[in-house]
Amino acid sequence: MNTQAQFFQRLKPTIPGFSSLAAEVAATLKVSMDSAYRRIRGEKLLDFNEISLLCQEFNVSLDEFLSIKTDSILFKSTSSPPRVDALEHWMMEMIKQLHYINSYPRRHLYFLIKDLPPFHHFFHPQLACFKFFFWTKSILQSSQHQLDKFCLDTKQFATYEKLSQRILRAYLKVPSTEIWNKDILNTTLRQVETYHEMGLIQDLQTTKEIYTSLMTVVDHLEKMAANGQKSELRQSSNEDFGEYRLYQNEIISGDNTLLAEIGESKITYLNHSVLYFVGSTDKGFNEEVHGNLKNLIRRSSLVSGTGEKERTQVFNKLRRKVQAKLDALVT
Repeated sequence: MNTQAQFFQRLKPTIPGFSSLAAEVAATLKVSMDSAYRRIRGEKLLDFNEISLLCQEFNVSLDEFLSIKTDSILFKSTSSPPRVDALEHWMMEMIKQLHYINSYPRRHLYFLIKDLPPFHHFFHPQLACFKFFFWTKSILQSSQHQLDKFCLDTKQFATYEKLSQRILRAYLKVPSTEIWNKDILNTTLRQVETYHEMGLIQDLQTTKEIYTSLMTVVDHLEKMAANGQKSELRQSSNEDFGEYRLYQNEIISGDNTLLAEIGESKITYLNHSVLYFVGSTDKGFNEEVHGNLKNLIRRSSLVSGTGEKERTQVFNKLRRKVQAKLDALVT
């Protein structure tokens, strides 16, 4: 397949379902449908101006299609522009990335985890709402009025709740391998504990319910690991959901690196500024990251599927951590 054909193949997954590649190309270049088809088939070569227009419209980089060897690695960022609800923008970008990954029949997501991922918080509405409160109060810019204290009966996060369920449904469809460390819950537990001590949670009962919701998520993740397949909270797995492989590494603390295998290509997403990611399609860099992740997997303990003894130990330790926080509330 020549470079121009590869370029148009890269554009295809970004096309909305109600449109077509030819229609979008024709509208972008202001040419007829017939002329768009001739470019897509490679009968007419794109000029530099057309390439520039298409790259800007479809938010893709030409670098990945050129075989130029340099020491530079190109990354793309999805940071939100000023005066925009940063959390809503971040969640919409996550939906776009997951839909793009799911557009490939052959796909797999590798995750070297430092902290409990956002996907996992979204399994339980109470835990998700606390994270929305924390993120908008302590990390991200929000266009919404800030609550003084977190309460479970607020309707303020309704938009975020709907987006989180879209993210979760997309995440469930991606076959995944996760590498955990023993401190995976520490950040979330510290956030809840700190907000409780600062008086930023409405009352003692609300704090208890946040911890209890986290315990429920831990139980559900153990169920997914046992089944080796993703599932919705309190629901059985179904054929639409992806494989779930889980490993534990007691020595290495992850850095929230994500690597997506999509068809014959790969994308690496590196975490920065707490929630944001930058992504790269650089082939050499991605092969290096993929090789390092495979090496870590070989040096980690399998928790999912047949690793029942290891799995029981891992999840019992996590439950004891949450229970210790619950017990501390009444002492």
